[in-house]
Amino acid sequence: MIVESGALAALPGISHGFGTRIGGVSSGIYATLNCGPGSSDDQDNVVSNRSRLAARIGASPQSLVSPYQIHSADVVIADEPWVQGNAPKADGVVTSKSGLAIAISTADCVPVLFADPQSKVIGAAHAGWQGALSGVLEATVEQMERLGAQRTQICASIGPAISQGAYEVGEEFKARFLEQNIENDSFFVQASGQPRPHFDLTGYVAARLQDASVNTVENLQLCTYQDETRFFSYRRSCHRQESDYGRQISAIMIAR
Repeated sequence: MIVESGALAALPGISHGFGTRIGGVSSGIYATLNCGPGSSDDQDNVVSNRSRLAARIGASPQSLVSPYQIHSADVVIADEPWVQGNAPKADGVVTSKSGLAIAISTADCVPVLFADPQSKVIGAAHAGWQGALSGVLEATVEQMERLGAQRTQICASIGPAISQGAYEVGEEFKARFLEQNIENDSFFVQASGQPRPHFDLTGYVAARLQDASVNTVENLQLCTYQDETRFFSYRRSCHRQESDYGRQISAIMIAR
């Protein structure tokens, strides 16, 4: 049901999990652990799946919160649970409250979970290419610092996301990254015979985190597109011309 980060699992008082598509109640294209309220899946199934994921990391269903994601650099501080239908619009969440499980949903974009075990501050970020390019990772670290974290103590783990081999992009996409920094060219490859470049999104995210002076950066190097058994993938669903797609969620909590 979940994949764990070795780096985060080694931290005392921190519970976490990168969700998979395994172990839920949904069927069809959403089989089986679809946790995305934004999907067209039966919402009772989504609620049940989210409850199962929450239980897997030791959280109550009511304490699992995730934002309404908009591919931005906006990050909110969570002090208490909110009603899922009234979630704030953001792509990152941080908290220092024990027992509150903060989560983000993905289906190819990069889930990043953060923890400062000394200060007991955690974060979760949804880093699609837009959010990563516009600074959602740095904004998450900055919001953690507002709660007392120190970036030199933060451990960040990069969860399952689309790999470079599966992420074909256009030249206009590449140009946006080169406009920001010409050195971003290193995250693109175009093999002989390939009509378009391929982008290393998780590598780019890791580099941004390292540039932000985060103490530990771990990349699980798991591909959502290629591993159909374990993960939902937006791009794979598009290639198959499916009507919708499931989402996995990744969550982290300070244990009580």
